[in-house]
Amino acid sequence: MNRMIMRCGLAMGLVLSLAMGSGVAKAATQTFTTSYQGAGSNTNDCNTTDSISGVEPTGAGPFPVFIYMVGTTETFTNASAMAAIQGMANKGYVSATIQYNSAVFGDCAQIQAKSECVFNPNSSSSAVSALCGRSEADCSMGILVGGFSQGAVMGTQSQNFNKDVKAVWGMGDGVMYTSAFNLSSCQANGNRTLPSSLLRAVNGQGDEFTGDTEAKQQTNMQSLTGITCASGSTSCLQSNGSGWIIVQNGQTEADDADHCYMRDGGCNASQNSLDTGWENGSANWELAANLNWLTGFAPSSN
Repeated sequence: MNRMIMRCGLAMGLVLSLAMGSGVAKAATQTFTTSYQGAGSNTNDCNTTDSISGVEPTGAGPFPVFIYMVGTTETFTNASAMAAIQGMANKGYVSATIQYNSAVFGDCAQIQAKSECVFNPNSSSSAVSALCGRSEADCSMGILVGGFSQGAVMGTQSQNFNKDVKAVWGMGDGVMYTSAFNLSSCQANGNRTLPSSLLRAVNGQGDEFTGDTEAKQQTNMQSLTGITCASGSTSCLQSNGSGWIIVQNGQTEADDADHCYMRDGGCNASQNSLDTGWENGSANWELAANLNWLTGFAPSSN
């Protein structure tokens, strides 16, 4: 009887321990909201109040900062954005997804203006000022950036305005967005402050905007990064993990690696329906691998 009671007690203790452990894990991060002055419609001035949604560690810090920006017409708190910032918060970063005037794509000047409103450290109304001013944040430890489509372009431009940006991961990144938008003058390798050794671009093989065949996609990514691999290559990463990756149709859940390959069903699917592999897997094109790559450039002390 005593042994049975002891076993029940141990089992109950294990259940309580696991429950408490689970509670601690959930309490390891906390959410926050703030705002900044972004570029408004029909202007390149930072004159519109936009929202910031964040997740940060509950500890005292200091922590480096991670910034994510969604693509054109996307909601800034969609599933991929929230997965990215939660993932980085779990790793010990003050992390935030940034609202901006995403309804309209644009030329270099327009997209650079949006990026400057986010990343300008000399403006008290910028997004980085709002984030770097948080008591837990220390941007001198580094700012890491992720983004999709127009958000990836804004990220690729970020070091033009802020020297604390240490690395950028872009999905659907490029220099040509169909024939309508040629961003070579600001996006091509050598035409921006961010060196390609700090850039990792991951695009789908059937991306309808940046190159709908593998050959076109490879040309686009080689122009973006200046890094060339043999024709037909699907990965061209350097020793530090920078470079480019072309996601194959067969790697995705819906067998469709288009512009929105992180969704289950591509761009025709909901923003909040994520590809299971992208969300939970460890392949080089998926979320975890790219967040891990970023952390090497601005390690957290968490």
